[in-house]
Amino acid sequence: MEDIKQVELTKYTKFAGCGAKLGPGTLDKALCGLKQPDYPNLIADFTTSEDAGIYKVSDDIALIQTTDFFPPIVNDPYTFGQIAAANALSDVYAMGGKPITALSIVGFPKDTLDMEHLKKIMDGGLNKLIEAGAALVGGHSLDDPELKFGYAITGIIHPDKVLRNNTLKPNETLILTKPLGTGTINTAMRAGKASEKSIKAAEASMTKLNKQAAEIIQNYPVSACTDVTGFGLLGHACEMMSGTNAGLKINFPAINLFPDTMEYITEKYIPAGTGRNKRYRMSFIDNSDKIPKNILYTLFDPQTSGGLLIAVPDEFSAEILKKLEETGHTASVIGTTTNRAERIEIET
Repeated sequence: MEDIKQVELTKYTKFAGCGAKLGPGTLDKALCGLKQPDYPNLIADFTTSEDAGIYKVSDDIALIQTTDFFPPIVNDPYTFGQIAAANALSDVYAMGGKPITALSIVGFPKDTLDMEHLKKIMDGGLNKLIEAGAALVGGHSLDDPELKFGYAITGIIHPDKVLRNNTLKPNETLILTKPLGTGTINTAMRAGKASEKSIKAAEASMTKLNKQAAEIIQNYPVSACTDVTGFGLLGHACEMMSGTNAGLKINFPAINLFPDTMEYITEKYIPAGTGRNKRYRMSFIDNSDKIPKNILYTLFDPQTSGGLLIAVPDEFSAEILKKLEETGHTASVIGTTTNRAERIEIET
């Protein structure tokens, strides 16, 4: 695959991770006070920080709807398209559903980038849509000085089988299906400091669909599930325990990291989104002032196309891990849920 010089793609993006994504605090301010009618068939909407919206259309079928797009985070346009698709599809998998259609979202600087670049991006995205079994049905594009790409995805699920992210129960096991560190590695890459090993590992993970992981956990009594993306592991973990009677204990040494992630953090290659995530959620963490900063930066690292974070009774965790490993996932048990409502303890 022919690479495009870094300046050609990455000069259009300001932040690593999920691009110039708004922080959770900004989003809360924007959504605060918004109200809509009580639609009887609406299962999930913007008010509960779910990964996607869900609308019941019959006793057997509910629609899952989500969207995600961002500036390029890798140099190769085909790979960027794959990552953008995998990232957008992930929300459907996090809800337990099956994606069926996609609409592309394109912002393209036609006067400064060759149209061949967009063709490769679209080709990469379509590759992952085909793998997911989701039909590309159209889209929308505009001339934009900053290249952006992504999809609006529609999926389906049985209304009684929806996986929620905020239905956490105490005394269960936490499983994470992918390593952490994509935001940090992308930041180091922009500075020309990332190793080929770390770049390839991150790209392989970001292009891997959460499809198989979602199919595996459908056979187990999962109490809560989310995908780890722009708000970082701890940001999405906070959403999981919000409004529940459960808390979390995270075992940091058990978390898989991409190669050299901690070294890049030590060298200050830290995404802007890390700081926003950290400022917004630090109050939920016990003894946060005693936790090494490099560990907090890792746990708040804004991920792109991250793994699923799953809460399940302990007796099923070993079997789930075995099946995940058999399908190529770098998964691990990273902690437990507790009965300390809305509190996070981090073991270092």
